[in-house]
Amino acid sequence: MPCNDRFLQPAAVASPDHHSAVVLIVDDTPENLAVLGELLQPNYRVLVANSGRRALAIATVNPQPDLILLDVMMPEMDGYQVLAELRQNPRTAQIPVIFVTAMDALEDEQRGLDLGAIDYITKPLRPPIVLARVRVHLELKAARDRLRDQNSFLEAEVARRMAENQLVQDVSIHALARLAETRDSETGNHIHRTREYVRALAVRLQGHPRFAAFLSDRTIRLLVKSAPLHDIGKVAIPDHILLKPGKLTAEEWELMKTHAQRGSEAIEQAERDAEQPVEFLALAKEIAHYHHEKWDGSGYPEGLAGDAIPIPARLMALADVFDALISRRVYKPPLPFAEARTLILAERGRHFDPDVVDAFAAVFDQFAVIARRYSDSAASG
Repeated sequence: MPCNDRFLQPAAVASPDHHSAVVLIVDDTPENLAVLGELLQPNYRVLVANSGRRALAIATVNPQPDLILLDVMMPEMDGYQVLAELRQNPRTAQIPVIFVTAMDALEDEQRGLDLGAIDYITKPLRPPIVLARVRVHLELKAARDRLRDQNSFLEAEVARRMAENQLVQDVSIHALARLAETRDSETGNHIHRTREYVRALAVRLQGHPRFAAFLSDRTIRLLVKSAPLHDIGKVAIPDHILLKPGKLTAEEWELMKTHAQRGSEAIEQAERDAEQPVEFLALAKEIAHYHHEKWDGSGYPEGLAGDAIPIPARLMALADVFDALISRRVYKPPLPFAEARTLILAERGRHFDPDVVDAFAAVFDQFAVIARRYSDSAASG
C-alpha cells in the first residue's frame, strides 16, 4: 500500500452502519498502514496519515474521524505530542484515540492513558483483538454522540418551553395591567413609561450602599416585570369615582385609596392559587400595596415611613408621580418635563427617599427619553 495520505477504497461491500464510521490510521511506516488499512477497510471508511502533523490536519476537516489509531514512535512529532494537540483543539478534543505501539512497558501504557487515550494496543497486532476494540470504541462513541444529541435537543426544548412560558407570563402581566389601564382611558402608555423609569432608577442605584444588596441583576429584572401591575387594584374602583372629571369628595377619595390594598390582595390570591412560588409576584404585591406611601409617613394605606417602605415601592412612587405630572388628566394639563423635575426634587426627604431622588436627578435625561418614546398623543415635553 502506498504511504501517501488518502482514503482506502473498501475491498468488499460493508454494512451501512459500520461503513459510515471513519477511522484514521496514523503511522510513519507504510507496512503498518497497509496492515491496519486492509484489516479495517472492509467495515469502515479508512483515512491514513504518515506523520503527526498530517494527522492533525486531517482530523480537523470533514469527514472527521470517529476514531484514531495512533502510533507512538514517529519522527518529528510522536504520538504523545499528537494526542496532546488533539485534546487542545475543540474540534478534535472529543475524538477517541487508541495508541498502537510496540512499546509494551506498563509506564508507557499509563502515560498514554493519562494523556487521554481510550485504549492501548501493542504490536505485533492480533487482528481479532484490533477489530474487537475498534468496534467497541466506535459503538461507545456512537452512543455518546446520540446521548449528546439527545441532551442538546432536550436543552433546546427546555429553553424553548421556558421562553414560551416567559412569553405567556409577560403577555398575561400586560393583559392584566391593560385591564386596569382601560378603566382609565387617559393613562395611555403609563405602564410602559413607569416600567422603564423603575428600570432606570434601579440600575442607577445598583451600586449604592443602601441598595446594592437588594438590587441584583435578577431582582431588577423581576422589578421591571412586576412594575406594570402597580395599579391593578383600580379594577375594583367604581367608574363614577375612577372616571370622575372633578375633584373627589372625602368619601370618594377614601374609596379611591383602597385600590392599593385591593391590588395587593388580588396578587396575594394569585400567589395562593399558584402551584409553586412565583418570584415576581412577591415584588408586584409590595409595589401595588405600598407605592403610595411617602418617605415622611404621610402616605397610604399603612402610613409607613423611611426604610420601612419596601424598596420596590419607593422606586415606583417616584416613577408614578413623575408620570402623573407630565401626563394630561381630566383635572389638569400635562407639565413640561423640567417643571415636573423641579417638583420631584422639592419632595426629596418628604414624599420620596432622598437617595431615590438623587438617582432620578442623575438619570433625568433617560426619563425624558422614555417619556417621549412612550408618549401619549396628548403628552407634552
